[in-house]
Amino acid sequence: MSQSTSQPACGTQHLTKVFETGETPVVAVDDVSVTIERGSFSAIMGPSGSGKSTLMHCMAGLDRPSSGSVFIGTDNIAQLPEKVVTRVRRDKVGFVFQSFNLMPTLTAEQNILLPLELAGTKVDRQLFDQVVGSLGIGDRLGHRPSQLSGGQQQRVAVARALVTRPEVIFADEPTGALDQRTGTALLEYLQFCSREQGQTIIMVTHDAKAAAYADRALMLLDGRIVDDIAHPTAESVLAFLGSVAA
Repeated sequence: MSQSTSQPACGTQHLTKVFETGETPVVAVDDVSVTIERGSFSAIMGPSGSGKSTLMHCMAGLDRPSSGSVFIGTDNIAQLPEKVVTRVRRDKVGFVFQSFNLMPTLTAEQNILLPLELAGTKVDRQLFDQVVGSLGIGDRLGHRPSQLSGGQQQRVAVARALVTRPEVIFADEPTGALDQRTGTALLEYLQFCSREQGQTIIMVTHDAKAAAYADRALMLLDGRIVDDIAHPTAESVLAFLGSVAA
């Protein structure tokens, strides 16, 4: 059962991001206001160039908005100095990227624990054991990334994001480099983390089947949220994508 409550995990108010490239500015995100509840699993979808990755990067504190507010918990990171934003990101946010972003010279266990080491935070071995056990990588902890399959590397990246107990986990196309079976297993685990562990997950994806694992699908077009689908199915997402492509 979902652990979501009425207290938001993060959100935006009138968020706009403009890229000043060339003679004509590009409005990548256009006046977006959205609230993400704690313990929820949200998918951000839209055609290529719709602004979904830019929206996620702004919400995660990886990119500064041109205007508007971005909240992680009670922190409006759009108004904080970069040094403070970095600390909020380190303490409250977890990231899962399509490209894994693992350190090649470190073992799987060292990669998972790296954020805690950088933050000077004590390792919760019980949580660590639970996460790696649930992801099925307990027997791969001594291996370096080059000795792991793509699916195993992605699961290491997920464990790294979860082991810090972040308030929000942002996943950018987490299944894009995985085969169908491994991708399905990862999505099922993210769904489990949301529904049973109360984690807040925000996932950017172009895959309608992946979006169907979420509680909610935010549909972007030209930098704006044009639909907010509760309990999305692959069919409802594909119907939207087909309507905007027509």
